[in-house]
Amino acid sequence: MMVFCEVEDWERGRILEEFGEGVKLIDQPLSFSNVADARDCTVLSTFIYSSADKRMLDELPNLRMIATRSTGYDHISLDECSRRGVVVSYVPRYADVTVAEHTFALILALAKNLIQAADRTRRGEFSFKNLRGFEISGKSIGIVGTGKIGQNVARIARGFSMQILGYDKFPSEQAAAELGIEYMAYDDLLKRSDAVTFHVPELLETHHMLNSENIGLLKPNCIVINTARGSVIETRALVRALSEGKIAGAGLDVLEEEPVVREERELVSSLFQRTHSLEAILSGQILLRFNNVIITPHSAFNTNEAVLRILDTTIENIRSFIAGSPRNEVPLPAHA
Repeated sequence: MMVFCEVEDWERGRILEEFGEGVKLIDQPLSFSNVADARDCTVLSTFIYSSADKRMLDELPNLRMIATRSTGYDHISLDECSRRGVVVSYVPRYADVTVAEHTFALILALAKNLIQAADRTRRGEFSFKNLRGFEISGKSIGIVGTGKIGQNVARIARGFSMQILGYDKFPSEQAAAELGIEYMAYDDLLKRSDAVTFHVPELLETHHMLNSENIGLLKPNCIVINTARGSVIETRALVRALSEGKIAGAGLDVLEEEPVVREERELVSSLFQRTHSLEAILSGQILLRFNNVIITPHSAFNTNEAVLRILDTTIENIRSFIAGSPRNEVPLPAHA
């Protein structure tokens, strides 16, 4: 028996198409109030709001696999799964290309004053006064964090004939050779870049990577892009630099004031939307008042292809498990 929990309407047809009417779909997170509906399942697919701890696993004696439709898996007790011989799979990546494309959408919109131009013509004004932009060809882009997303940004940057600078705690020789990334110290990257874009996770060491002490290293013509996590940039420092004309602009898909978002897919989850209001967060954001700032509502990940990739990867994880060759397994702690 197979059970999918936290199922959104857009997922239903795809799941039924793959597994037939025999699969049980539950739109709510797994809880003690509905666990009886899943008691006989051997395969369970959840999102992050279903807690698979010891007490819950005790209610699922036949369980052999948990396929979480997320990159994170801290809602699952890996220790208990190891004790019980339950395989856990996850979705390692799904928006590497999508976020990189959004990064360049922000860069180009800032470079060409696209938002102001579109707003002006929508009002019936066909003047290009004060809308002069700049070319990105030949400019330098500083990529902070050269993992999968950062490398995709570098690939796009090559197409625009940009000089690609990189900073990473663990520089990739392969990326340097294949993509032409010139690795350097972080401060040097800030000094040399015409655009700086962040692609690092939310960690203690990445908190306020761009701050009041180092933002002055940026060129006056530099634009700052953040599609990573809001905490990477100190908002006060960014506002001050923009107010004083020390940088040219900013493109932000994430804000420091956002609630903690563990998974981007949370933002399209009906449960998340019922309990959080991004509109309320944005309403008091002073950055909205700057003409040279573009803010998008944490939507860099949100494409048809990316959200379907989550579900498709989960389906393939389940099929591979059934075939005896599990993929995208979460490493489980060893037990005697």
